[in-house]
Amino acid sequence: MFRQLIASTLVAAACMAAPFTAHAAYPDHPIRLIVPFAPGGSTDILGRMLAEALQPILGQTVVVENKGGAAGNIGGSLVARAEPDGYTLLLAAAGPTVINPSLYKDMPFNPAKDLEPITALTREHNLMAINPKVPANNLREFIAYAKSHPNSISYGSPGTGSPAHLAGELLNQKAGIDMQHIPYKGTGPAITDLLANRINVMIDNMPPLLPHVQAGNLRAIAVPSATRAAALPDVPTFQEQGVNDYVIMAWKGLMAPKGTPRPIIEKLHQACVQVLQKPEIKQRLTQLGAEPEGNTPEAFGEQIRKETAWWAELIKQTNTTIQ
Repeated sequence: MFRQLIASTLVAAACMAAPFTAHAAYPDHPIRLIVPFAPGGSTDILGRMLAEALQPILGQTVVVENKGGAAGNIGGSLVARAEPDGYTLLLAAAGPTVINPSLYKDMPFNPAKDLEPITALTREHNLMAINPKVPANNLREFIAYAKSHPNSISYGSPGTGSPAHLAGELLNQKAGIDMQHIPYKGTGPAITDLLANRINVMIDNMPPLLPHVQAGNLRAIAVPSATRAAALPDVPTFQEQGVNDYVIMAWKGLMAPKGTPRPIIEKLHQACVQVLQKPEIKQRLTQLGAEPEGNTPEAFGEQIRKETAWWAELIKQTNTTIQ
């Protein structure tokens, strides 16, 4: 009887310890990092930086997979439906996380209910850049040109309902101009057409636009931030150029499927904080017009809740709809 009691106790103890042993062993095989946009955009750039930097910390390969389409909804829903085991993660951006719920009547997933916040990775300046063939050197000149050439200016975005799309609509409204929106399947293809002057302007995340500005192939005319960007200190803000209440900052974060065990969330959060504290990562982000974050899962969740409400109001204000 005594032996049976000891055996039962040992079995029970082993069962209780099993989950913690499994969590402690995480990760024991490669991790998929889903980037919900085409290659070449700021989400993709950061995703590849993060994947490379996480590998030595986690001791496993982190494989970036681009799953673009439907303004990020395809990649987001893939992660939302994945096993909550820490092996499928989302490089989250504002579009599929806090904007699309107010745009799509039939969202394939609910970001608030189907995803676990891990951390905000960066805050990024946006940038208004034009093709040099547009005869404007600053925002005031651009607005004057757009007013004198109605329906002749086109602006690109990585998709209908994206922050870049809404930024353009907000400028139309505030400046009294009528730029025509051209949606693309990602930032990369849009920039290709901007360089070729098939579209005239973009207001999008700074990282993918900045190298082309520095090379002289695009002209930077404004940043929609409260302050100038360290990467482009000579480029004034919208407010400095007469367009008030126009502040749109971008961000990127890491999320997991809902139900991912807390020890895994914490391990990933700590690993990301280590990455963001590396001097070479900080320097690279600054050069790209981004700032490292690394807040807690709880703080990131609160940020998502607040921004969901903010974007919902902007969508209503600009009468933006998905066709």
